[in-house]
Amino acid sequence: MDRLLSVQEVAHRLGTGVRFPRRLVEERRITFVKVGRHVRIPESAVEAFVSANTVEPVVLRPMGLGRAA
Repeated sequence: MDRLLSVQEVAHRLGTGVRFPRRLVEERRITFVKVGRHVRIPESAVEAFVSANTVEPVVLRPMGLGRAA
């Protein structure tokens, strides 16, 4: 079973304030669990969110090599 993280723990892992993970929960952009009045976010949901929003760098070719003038 996944470890359930508090909103504060998620904010710390993402390097953000607590408002950001709270907004993700409110907008249903991340999986979460309600434990009574408490909101908990599975570790795998945080990892999936980061993976889904990771932008890979663009590999540029050097200019002028192999081109005919």
